Amino acid sequence: MHTALIPWLDPETIIQGAGPWALLVVCFIVFAETGLLVGFLLPGDTLLVISGLLSHPLPGSPDGVFGISVWWVSLLIGLAAFVGGEVGYYIGHKAGPAIFERKESGLFSVKNVERTNAFFERFGALAVILARFVPIVRTFTPVAAGVGHMHKGKYTLYNLAGAVLWGFGLTMFGYLIGFIPPIADFVKSYIDLILLAAVGGTALVTIWHYLRERSRAKKAAAAGEDVITDHAEAEELVLDPDVFDRPPHLDGDHGHRRDGHDEHPPRDEP
Repeated sequence: MHTALIPWLDPETIIQGAGPWALLVVCFIVFAETGLLVGFLLPGDTLLVISGLLSHPLPGSPDGVFGISVWWVSLLIGLAAFVGGEVGYYIGHKAGPAIFERKESGLFSVKNVERTNAFFERFGALAVILARFVPIVRTFTPVAAGVGHMHKGKYTLYNLAGAVLWGFGLTMFGYLIGFIPPIADFVKSYIDLILLAAVGGTALVTIWHYLRERSRAKKAAAAGEDVITDHAEAEELVLDPDVFDRPPHLDGDHGHRRDGHDEHPPRDEP
């Protein structure tokens, strides 16, 4: 077996000390990415696949790093994704348009909301499922559905389907590709490096996303652009309820706001 580059990254030490705690961290990241507006900074897809890979039997642990069957790992990650989606909907439903009334920053961008709205306008209620596989959009979709008062029962059904396909499905996909001999051998031999890359990569990607969004907000403010979403602009970001009942429009040219206009107008510049 590959010798750990750093003592505390010894595979057996990691397996004995991490276990359920590592899975708890993964579940929280998945929950945050789908339930909290700041979650768009987190790299969900890659983390799910790696979690599946790390569920393969390893020296010292027949159930991999997490210490439990991959079925439980996938189920708990899928549950975290579902609960996150429900919390995001609840936040949007209770806060209403006011949740969009804020200044552009590294943690919020009205363009992300508009991108999510466009996704709904194109795919209707199916966006709740499909958005799971689209970074950033999957974070804002539950909130947009809540603010627009999508029928709760319908939303929950689609949210469940999306959580199963994305959370459970991608984790199992990662586990299955671990059966490919070269990949399996690499995981068993370099588990410490994979864990280091997973932890370090998650942190670096999160920080990079935040700094990039913050830099864009600062540049926009310096250029004199409108970087504060006021009450009227927030109201314009609310989707018309009939968007959630439409069939998908694959041409993508069916923008619709609550006020009945066809497109989201550009922000007014001073």
